[in-house]
Amino acid sequence: MLKRFPTTLTILACTVAMTATAHAQTASAARPHYPERAVRRDLPMTDMIRRAFAAGTRDSTGRPGPHYWQLWMDYTIDASFDPATSTITGRETTVIHNNSDSAMHAIVLRLDQNLFAANVPRAEVVTDITSGMNVTRLTVNGDTVDLNPPPRMRRRRGEPQPPVTLAARDLDQTSARIELPNPIAAHDSATLGAEWSFQVPKVVSPTRGIRMGRWGDTLYQVGQWYPRVAVYDDLRQGGWDTDPYLGPSEFYNNFGHFDVTLDMPAGWIVGATGVLQNPEQVLTSTERERLSHVLQSDSQQTIVGPSERGAGVATAGTEGGRLKWHFVVDTAGDFAWATSNQFVWDATRADVPGKGMIPVYIMYLPGHAQQYAQAGEIARHALEFYSKLWMPYTFPGLTMVDGPELGMEYPSFIMSSAGAADHEIGHQWWPMMVGTNETWYGFMDEGFNQYMNILSAADRRHEVPNLNGRGESYGRTSGNEREAPLMWDANYGGPMYSFQAYGKAPEMLSALGGVVGDSAVWRAMSEYAKAWRFKHPSPWDYAFFMDHALHRNLDWFWYSWLFTTDAVDGSIQRVTTAGRKTTVTVRQDGQMPSPVVLAVQFAPAGPKIRPMKNSTMRDSVTAIVTYPVDVWFSGNRTFAATLDFGGRKIEKITLDPDGRFPDRDASDNVWPRSAATAADNGGGR
Repeated sequence: MLKRFPTTLTILACTVAMTATAHAQTASAARPHYPERAVRRDLPMTDMIRRAFAAGTRDSTGRPGPHYWQLWMDYTIDASFDPATSTITGRETTVIHNNSDSAMHAIVLRLDQNLFAANVPRAEVVTDITSGMNVTRLTVNGDTVDLNPPPRMRRRRGEPQPPVTLAARDLDQTSARIELPNPIAAHDSATLGAEWSFQVPKVVSPTRGIRMGRWGDTLYQVGQWYPRVAVYDDLRQGGWDTDPYLGPSEFYNNFGHFDVTLDMPAGWIVGATGVLQNPEQVLTSTERERLSHVLQSDSQQTIVGPSERGAGVATAGTEGGRLKWHFVVDTAGDFAWATSNQFVWDATRADVPGKGMIPVYIMYLPGHAQQYAQAGEIARHALEFYSKLWMPYTFPGLTMVDGPELGMEYPSFIMSSAGAADHEIGHQWWPMMVGTNETWYGFMDEGFNQYMNILSAADRRHEVPNLNGRGESYGRTSGNEREAPLMWDANYGGPMYSFQAYGKAPEMLSALGGVVGDSAVWRAMSEYAKAWRFKHPSPWDYAFFMDHALHRNLDWFWYSWLFTTDAVDGSIQRVTTAGRKTTVTVRQDGQMPSPVVLAVQFAPAGPKIRPMKNSTMRDSVTAIVTYPVDVWFSGNRTFAATLDFGGRKIEKITLDPDGRFPDRDASDNVWPRSAATAADNGGGR
């Protein structure tokens, strides 16, 4: 037995092997052939955008469809400020114009001040815990809304739906709902009345505020401060945007008309969204005379100096009296303001193409003069540069105010020092003129803004903007499990929210410039901005619009950048030469495809360089050879680029020489490998 056992095992092993081989051959014959890398070349369409396409409110051109609509708001707000208690008490009347094709069975309200209440969910620590927004009265078309309805009862199956009563729920949250027994019919309107109060949250220096706040009892920044009607659009099931306000992600607002009166103590200077309607009632004759010269010079002029304080000097009125500041702005998504009894008020001008000179107001504390010394110059450059880059600035002026929130934007009004001014002014384009949903898609305002800030900074230095390396740098982030794709609701973006909202879009647009050219990107984005001016584009609208403006299908690009966290991870695998021809084998290990761009550097002397059809000469000894992304659509991970420039010796080849496409390690993008690189890579490839 023992002697015959090995022979038995051998026979058994052979039998198993033959059986396995037969199974493998059968499986191989049955299994379909899969490419090494399946490149997705269409853009995923969610239910949201499918509904809009079906309704004709949006279409594949990326422009508003023939049936596009949006709500319009007419806000009339009267508010009073009490510095002794830091309390703002307000009353508003809002006419809601339902321009949609369906009846509205509810009104959703934004109560952002509740972010500071103790009971709400938040994504960041707040500077102060207050009682939030105290809504004391709501009416719809004159009928009083029940502010304390009984809780909803669970219905048993088969029980009839209880009758709808005019009641408000969740008034202690950042998103509240008024149920309407009488819906607002399509193409009809309703009038909402509201009375409310809140205490402005305190901020202790050097802590930064959250959209708003006060320093002691002398300076107040007031934003997101009144009951605001949420957006009702063609995208969401049920129409209403009901995401809570959690802090980091900002807002998505309806456009409308604002008529705002602020009842203030005399001696307190007010800066706000819009245009002051009654300067003769709230400003001294000296201030009005100084303001009359603002548009005559680029210099930063003083309207109220550091020693000009109190009623009758800093403002009109008498000590102990009150003044009503009246502001109006049209076609705006929000209204914000600031006040101080210590403000220095400077002013300058900006020249907006097609509009002419507009005033720029700068209000700051006397001790911060150095931080605001260049504010007028920076603001003027930003307004003029972005007006030329995208489209003319539409608002009649701009106000910049000092305070604890040193980086926040509202229509024609920013809370900023000189350091953040260019960025905050950039927001006047998105989302203030192009009304993106920055709560969901922060990259469409913060990210686009970061990109254009690069262009503006270069222009201020009188330099050509350098976007090289930014697209490549994403390769070092790709693969981080904490990163959410750009199409993920940024309100729940998680620990890498800042990168999702701010950091990735400039890298994406750097890569897009690597595909179509930077100037083509700028031209297309300018056309996009004009097409969606004072409307609400989605990411699909942006992507489809860019495709049409650039005259090419870039859905493969948008899919990778918007819906995934993939990278290209390109490399030069090997280089071989036979006669005049050199073959460069390029590999892409990532799931994101990109064009193949090679910089070919020749010896300084030799046979004449004969450019290839798909090449351009960067200088006398360097050619840039480009193969379109289509070379990857067959599914292969390697591509053999054949170079034939007439026999001149090639000394160096670099893949993606401008660093436009995501790559974890660019050291393997160069041939020949350096000795150190070859050793690191196990002898090279």
